[in-house]
Amino acid sequence: MFAARRTVNLFQKRAFSASAFNASKVAVLGAAGGIGQPLSLLLKLNPRVSQLALYDIRGAPGVAADLSHINTNSTVTGYKPEGTGLKDCLEGSEIILIPAGVPRKPGMTRDDLFNTNASIVRDLAKAAAEAAPKALVLVIANPVNSTVPIVAEVYKARNVYDPKRLFGITTLDVVRSSRFISQVEKTNPANEAVTVVGGHSGVTIVPLLSQSSHPSISGEVRDALVKRIQFGGDEVVQAKDGAGSATLSMAMAGARFAESLLRAAQGEKGVIEPTFVDSPLYKDQGVDFFASRVELGPNGVEQILPVGKVNEYEQGLLDASLVDLKKNIKKGVDFVKANP
Repeated sequence: MFAARRTVNLFQKRAFSASAFNASKVAVLGAAGGIGQPLSLLLKLNPRVSQLALYDIRGAPGVAADLSHINTNSTVTGYKPEGTGLKDCLEGSEIILIPAGVPRKPGMTRDDLFNTNASIVRDLAKAAAEAAPKALVLVIANPVNSTVPIVAEVYKARNVYDPKRLFGITTLDVVRSSRFISQVEKTNPANEAVTVVGGHSGVTIVPLLSQSSHPSISGEVRDALVKRIQFGGDEVVQAKDGAGSATLSMAMAGARFAESLLRAAQGEKGVIEPTFVDSPLYKDQGVDFFASRVELGPNGVEQILPVGKVNEYEQGLLDASLVDLKKNIKKGVDFVKANP
């Protein structure tokens, strides 16, 4: 158990006994994939999870059997698409994570993934809306800027949409920011906290370095750091030489956000994470979804925090982000209208 608890500490900050929490069923849709497997492993190690339900078009029962041998108290069940497999996986779930989809390959942008992943997310959202309409839904499948609006439109069509219960996972941008700025400043990344707002793709990712512990970063160093944060995923795609995109770091980020949401759902106060949600911050500019720091609570979104003071350089990044975000969001909404 010590090894398992130590791993949980990577995103939980401290170890807990499973008996201290309410039972929580968590479903992972796309559990046999490159993100799904390590994500499911981290969730198996999390004592806040009592039931882990894994679904994929192939391989989920095998992943479940493998994970079920790990000596933590949660039960793990794998489901196939045949029969009522997806429905059975979803029913009773309090949190649903959706890492399903195809990965990026060299030369591909997140938008290149759209047509395939949009259909996958739409169909999974339909099943979730019917089997577990009150569950908290965490979307990892790219392009997040478009897939989150797809889920929202599917839920709206079934009259079960609750904007407080839908999240796009942008935590990886924050994780990368902490690591990358620590490499520039020669610090411990665990002690770095960089607010990242906007979206989860290229120029829509806006790191607010002026609000970090190193507000004086400027010039070429700042420009290079911002670009690396915005396009850090490309490093992984290129390094994997066609074999996939960021999976392990994304799994860690997804597990960290799920842990924060579980902490808040189980009564902890003051839990704040960055996430892409239905937000009022820029609706007057036609941008219905936006990533910012969000206080989490038992029902999901408790409070959406303002962006705060930014400098002139960051305002320019924000302006560019909003232009692309508006297009990305519309793309997701239009897809559901054309492909209900």
